[in-house]
Amino acid sequence: MKPVLIQKNSQTSALYRQDCVRGMAAHLAPGSAQVVVTSPPYNLGIRYSKYDDSISRQTYLAWIAEWAKAVKRVLHDDGSLFLNVGGKPSDPNVPFQVLFAVQQEFVLQNTLHWIKSIAIAKANVGNYPGITQDISVGHFKPINSPRYVNDQHEYIFHLTKRGDVKLDRLAIGVPYQDKSNVTRWASAKNDLRCRGNTWFIPYETIQNRAAERPHPATFPVQLAEMCIRLHGSARVELVLDPFLGLGQTALAALNLEKNFVGFEIDRAYFGEAVKRVRAWQPKNL
Repeated sequence: MKPVLIQKNSQTSALYRQDCVRGMAAHLAPGSAQVVVTSPPYNLGIRYSKYDDSISRQTYLAWIAEWAKAVKRVLHDDGSLFLNVGGKPSDPNVPFQVLFAVQQEFVLQNTLHWIKSIAIAKANVGNYPGITQDISVGHFKPINSPRYVNDQHEYIFHLTKRGDVKLDRLAIGVPYQDKSNVTRWASAKNDLRCRGNTWFIPYETIQNRAAERPHPATFPVQLAEMCIRLHGSARVELVLDPFLGLGQTALAALNLEKNFVGFEIDRAYFGEAVKRVRAWQPKNL
């Protein structure tokens, strides 16, 4: 299987329309990827273009374990796997079942929470500059059920081979609200603190889902960028996404000037990813 090779400046993106387990075995050397950012099908009955997302749970989890073993072979010993998994209110155990299957090969080092939408009451934040009333920001799919609340969150499991990979925590750090901390603490001298494990990253507002977001389960490019930067961008030569989708991780890798390899079995999604990577332009243009 030959890839579509796309050269941008000094970075190469290699996109394969191929099953990822077979593809990784055929095309990637052991330990060749420093960071994997991906989101496999959740087995929740999502309507993908071709893939059957409603196989038996036992079969699905066996496949997850097979995929994880293949990723472990190609991941650097000091590499990071950032695994985005969501559930649904009527089947909330999926993320944890997936995690358990992946932990046959990896150690869970961090659990990150991707917050898509949040409501903040003015009374709860006190005297913060700029917050003058209750606010609600982000996007979510409303759930019309008397049993469940709206699902506005997904997990990002940070997994490594031994659980001891050092991170560049301040690469995605946030400024101190109270600037007196900058002079009070030596660790605060750069006016940055660790962002922590809650990441508010809303979807971009779109007008036409079919045209602008034809894949039913994508994550924002910004999320993939933050994962790569948290691992330590300077230590990354190759980024891998075994489930390419529309190419979100590929675009993040390009934004950070990293080589990329991705696999996708669906012809339509693959074609859209190729189109988006080819159209990519540096952010400063």
